Amino acid sequence: MILYCDTSALIKLYINEQDSSVVHDLLQKVETVATSRISWAEAHAALARRAREDAGAEDQIEAARQALQDDWTDFLVADVTQSVVEIAGEFADTFALRGYDSVQLATARFIQQETELPMQFACFDKRLNRAALLLGMEVPFLG
Repeated sequence: MILYCDTSALIKLYINEQDSSVVHDLLQKVETVATSRISWAEAHAALARRAREDAGAEDQIEAARQALQDDWTDFLVADVTQSVVEIAGEFADTFALRGYDSVQLATARFIQQETELPMQFACFDKRLNRAALLLGMEVPFLG
């Protein structure tokens, strides 16, 4: 089983937030964690925002950056190719998704089709989760 983490789920592995423990629990039940190459930039943007909003969290943020860097090579990281962005464009229209959300979904779909393994799509966006469900992915956070 593959656990595909969009950035909203991935960041919960490094920063203690609501539902972080649930993402950690999912991690224990899968063989592989997958994400899109763009998650690196999105995660660093989220960490930088957190640092700006909470000056006292500087050490925690730096530890999160280091942990992400250490784990990154263990993840199945899919590149954003022309075919992925073309699918993302279709998904943006079909499912009324924002740009990077559609790229995350298209990346997960690409991995799902290439590996033919069951996939859980970990995300905390309702619209994106519904789209993943329609594409045959397991969605643990429908909320």
